[in-house]
Amino acid sequence: MGARKRNIAEQRKDAAKNIYQSVLRNCPTSPRKMRLVTGLIKGMEVNKALDVLKFSPQEASRRVEKLLLSAIANWQAKNEGVRVEESGLFVKKISVDGGRSLKRLQTAPQGRAYRIRKRSNHVTLVLDSMNKEIAKTSK
Repeated sequence: MGARKRNIAEQRKDAAKNIYQSVLRNCPTSPRKMRLVTGLIKGMEVNKALDVLKFSPQEASRRVEKLLLSAIANWQAKNEGVRVEESGLFVKKISVDGGRSLKRLQTAPQGRAYRIRKRSNHVTLVLDSMNKEIAKTSK
C-alpha cells in the first residue's frame, strides 16, 4: 500500500473512533413503516427514545429499540468509565434505506398473476454526545 492510501486509511480510522453507530441490514419490514417509527425518535435523548420505542405498538419499534441498544453498547465500548446518563447521548442521525425486495406472484382472476413485492430495509443509527468535554476528559 502506498503512503497516500495509508494516510487516508489512518484518517478514516481516526474519524471512526468518534462515531458511535449501529446498522441493521435486511430488516423484513417495508421502509415506509420503518420511517414512521424512526421519525419518532430522531433527535431525541437516548433514555427517552428507549421509553418511546418500548411503549410503541408498531412491530418495527422492537427492532429499532434493539438497534439503539446496540449503538449504546458501541458507545460504551469506546468510552469506558463514563455513564450513559451523564454523557447526554442523543440520536444524531437515523436513516432508513430500501433493501432488497423479494418478488412473489399471487394468483389473480382469469389466469392472471399479480406481483407482490416483499420489501426490506437498512437502518443506520448514529449517536452523539451533548457533553463533548466529558468524553474528551475521559480519554
